Amino acid sequence: MKETINFGDWQKLDIRIAKIIKAEDIEGADKLYKLTISLGDEERTLAAGIKDSYSKEELEGSQIVVLANLEPKELKGVLSQGMLLAADSDGKPFLLKPDKEVPEGTEVM
Repeated sequence: MKETINFGDWQKLDIRIAKIIKAEDIEGADKLYKLTISLGDEERTLAAGIKDSYSKEELEGSQIVVLANLEPKELKGVLSQGMLLAADSDGKPFLLKPDKEVPEGTEVM
């Protein structure tokens, strides 16, 4: 179990639903995809280590859950502007998704 956080820390997290518009390979990266996502009113780029679990075709058009206010970081030449949320099972990522389609940008509460 990880360290307990207070409610104020939880409120700082901007977790939203996004739609994957495009998934691309990143040259020289075996596990990373470059994802172009829509948060409704804006598009962003994410670098995501999910290549072993998902094809580009499976990803494009699907909704995912993202941490939208994570500090941007460059990974393999791609500026990642957030982080998708996934569960880890035996070292493989499984994307968290809404059980019904909701508007892009919807806040997770």
